[in-house]
Amino acid sequence: MKDNYMLEIDDLHVYYDNIHALKGISLKIKKGEVVSLIGANGAGKTTTLQTISGLLHPKKGSVKFEDTDITRYPTHVICEKGIAQVPEGRRIFARLPVKDNLKLGSFSINDTSENLEKDRAGFYKIFPRMGERKNQLAGTLSGGEQQMLAMGRALMSRPKLLILDEPSMGLSPLFVKEIFGVIKRLKEDGVTILLVEQNAKMALAIADYAYVLETGKITLEGKAKDLLNNPDIKKAYLGA
Repeated sequence: MKDNYMLEIDDLHVYYDNIHALKGISLKIKKGEVVSLIGANGAGKTTTLQTISGLLHPKKGSVKFEDTDITRYPTHVICEKGIAQVPEGRRIFARLPVKDNLKLGSFSINDTSENLEKDRAGFYKIFPRMGERKNQLAGTLSGGEQQMLAMGRALMSRPKLLILDEPSMGLSPLFVKEIFGVIKRLKEDGVTILLVEQNAKMALAIADYAYVLETGKITLEGKAKDLLNNPDIKKAYLGA
């Protein structure tokens, strides 16, 4: 029986001018899985995510989403097909209120305003404080609240695959706990997630499968719980 892979990356090579950033990486994500990609700064994690999203194009290799080769697709088409990315640094629209940031997240959804309003109401249930601040300018929110908003904006596109790039970066422990609580809830709801996260311990604890990326190459992969107990991973990424 064929495995039900939602995303398949095969032999991906990406360059920045003469710099070989990704050196033939391959990874797969099954529908409903949370897959974590861990590695040091400069390993190529964000480059991988940007290539999936169409912001970068590889010199060699392919990206398949639901058996469709999307390697050369423009970003907006990839989004319409069901991939949404929450970028590192959040990149919310600071001069717009919370509710308008969420509306922009649903620009590719062809549905009634009533149903889209239900989507926003659902987001406010996940993040009640965003409901309290729906008329507040996004740029005046705290860092943790902006991360919540960035995740909500992505969820408003009703993604089949949600990509999270360093969702806990720069946040207080309280907000980190809250963000990971939401990731766990999304996992329980069956959302497929690709997670890049500096907190390797939390990322591996919540993931089903994980890949280790070092200087543009996948050097280790396996069930997340196995990597969590791997002595080399503990030494390199878990502070043990």
